[in-house]
This record gives sequence, C-alpha cells and structure tokens, in this order.
Amino acid sequence: MMLAEEMRQRLEGAFQPARLEVLDESEGHRGHAGWREGGGTHWRIRIDAPALGAMTRLERHRAIHAALGPELIGRIHALALEVGG
Repeated sequence: MMLAEEMRQRLEGAFQPARLEVLDESEGHRGHAGWREGGGTHWRIRIDAPALGAMTRLERHRAIHAALGPELIGRIHALALEVGG
C-alpha cells in the first residue's frame, strides 16, 4: 500500500473527517535534509474533523501522530499539519 493511502485510511478511521488531503511535498524539498529520491519524505495533511474541534493545537497534533502510529511516523522525515474542527 502506498504511504499516502495508508495515512488516509488511518486518519479516516480515527477521525471520520469532513475534509482530508494528504499531500506529498517531497519534491519541493529536494536537496534538503531527509529528502530521498522517489518522494515520501515530506508531507502535508489538511484535515477538518469534529473530533479534533475541542482540542488544543498540541492535542490535535498528538492525536494525529497517535492515529498514524510510531511505525508510520518513523518512515517520514517531516509532517506539516493544517487542522480544523
């Protein structure tokens, strides 16, 4: 399974988001730390989910990281989050 699809499935299962975008922005970081040929290193997630609405920014980030899991998080270099409730 592709990494983007794995992220999408885990986040949909955890939060039932109204909106979810999983974007591989690796190519824009070519030559930077953590970049590697083929992508999959630098990601942006845009998610709107009522389950995240009452949380603080830090709690939202922790919840998303927990939903993705340490094994998946360990396979990427950078993750930018844009979260709405």
